[in-house]
Amino acid sequence: MKLGFLLISLCVSTIPGNDASERCDDWGVVTTKRIHAYDGEPARIRCPLFEDFLQHNYSTAHSAGLTLMWYWTGQGKDLEEPINIRLPDNRISKEKDTLWFRPALVNDTGNYTCMLRNTTYCSRIAFPWEVLQKDPGSCVSQAEKSDVVEFPLQHIGKLPCPDTEGYFPANVTPTVKWYMNCNLVDGFNERHPKGLILIFTTVRLHYEGNYTCIVTYEENGRQYNLTRTSPVKVIGAPEDEKPPTIVIPSDKTTYEFAAGEDLHLSCQVEFSFVKGSRNDIWWTVDGKNAEENTDPKMNVTTSVIDDIAGAKTIRKDLSIQHITAEQLMQNYTCSARNRLGALSQQARVKLKVGTPRYITELACGFGVTVFLVVCLIVVYHVYWLEMVLFYRAHFGTDETIGDGKEYDVYVSYARNAEEEEFVLVTLRGVLENEFGYKLCIFDRDSLPGGIITDETLSFIKKSRRLLVLISPSYVLQGTQALLELKAGLENMASQGSIRVILVQYKAIKSREKVKELKRAQAVLSVIKWKGEKSRFPGGRFWKQLHVALPVKHSCPTSARTNGTAHVELYPIKAHV
Repeated sequence: MKLGFLLISLCVSTIPGNDASERCDDWGVVTTKRIHAYDGEPARIRCPLFEDFLQHNYSTAHSAGLTLMWYWTGQGKDLEEPINIRLPDNRISKEKDTLWFRPALVNDTGNYTCMLRNTTYCSRIAFPWEVLQKDPGSCVSQAEKSDVVEFPLQHIGKLPCPDTEGYFPANVTPTVKWYMNCNLVDGFNERHPKGLILIFTTVRLHYEGNYTCIVTYEENGRQYNLTRTSPVKVIGAPEDEKPPTIVIPSDKTTYEFAAGEDLHLSCQVEFSFVKGSRNDIWWTVDGKNAEENTDPKMNVTTSVIDDIAGAKTIRKDLSIQHITAEQLMQNYTCSARNRLGALSQQARVKLKVGTPRYITELACGFGVTVFLVVCLIVVYHVYWLEMVLFYRAHFGTDETIGDGKEYDVYVSYARNAEEEEFVLVTLRGVLENEFGYKLCIFDRDSLPGGIITDETLSFIKKSRRLLVLISPSYVLQGTQALLELKAGLENMASQGSIRVILVQYKAIKSREKVKELKRAQAVLSVIKWKGEKSRFPGGRFWKQLHVALPVKHSCPTSARTNGTAHVELYPIKAHV
């Protein structure tokens, strides 16, 4: 029948006066299908006229006396040239409606035109064809776009190597290697190559990726490769298909808005993967689709979150600017559907009742109170030393009246040059000259020829505070120093007539501590000397030390000049 149709067409076209020979039916350039091939690999292109545009195939057209001719326009060129299929190496050949390249080269890229004609009939169509080079270090080119293959989760999948039929005889068994993301599939769990088919015994989510098969075969004594890639996507299993689920809004939530506020409502719906189904979600206001509303104050936005195995979560937000009390009385409903079902959920919207004035005033008063309390806590935390010293100076009771003590502070320290200088110059200079305390320094205040032990205990009993200067030397050279510490601790524990103050001059390791020092540090706080940072008499170190010393209202015993104490050096007495 097709042959008769062509013959009748040809006879009609030969009637005198017909100008068919002077024109050609041009179908233009087909760009819907981009055809690719790889450089150095065999390739073929078929004339699209016989696939989508004409009602007859190549054999029928050939029997009717029509000839198929090929032309091409090279990339970056304007001149259309006939394709030379009589090259010495037979690299390009024509077989029926197909043009073969063995192999294709990058220079073959361009627009190809196939024309079917005789003296009275002409029809032509053009299409682009691109020859790609593989990316460096990769088995494919990122420019290649292939059809996605979908496999249901937890099912068996069979992935064929596409577009290889007809490249080699049926009796030839080629060598096939499979790659996932250009990594050779060798010993992969649950994926087994079987020639031109890759079998998935169980499809899992992490099996998604680009699968490439490279087919190697021999023809006319020459070896060729074919590279084909199929992106694999894991979709939900048929048994997991279900109608949509509305997560937001719910019956348990009520949205309150005051007149004049902006209304914001969200509809969030979970869709499982349903093959061949659309996922629809929309808002209605009093039964009318919100997206069809022409009110400029109403706006609807949509966002999509892709989930595993093709599932999706779609969110549609409805907003209305400066909503009125009448609009808050309307019905706001979110609806969703797919192929398996539809459902709706109304958002419970109500007018916000104004807050009573007394509650507002109470809340403001409570807020101010909390703010003031926080401020006071912060001020106390930062300035507590200054506050304690101020209270002691103006309201504190003088501890030195009537207690029978001769000294305010007995200083216990290691007897070495560095610490003696610190005690006699720095510590004595500030405590005696600036703060007005009377210090007992054994090597300065004891008489020659006395018994050290007796004098030490006597001085400690006459003192209100025992200041212990902790350092590694204090432990190592600690015969007299440890005696002083022990006596002070026993006196404080038994009689309470003296208090011990620990000042860390230099840090010591825990294993170097003696039991008396460990016991003292366990119950007493330690004031740390930080070198140059602590030298200023008005610094934190001296304030902490001043708080630990007795309350005394007498004036300093030495004069001050411009706020700086005049320090008098005392000679150190030697004891025999």
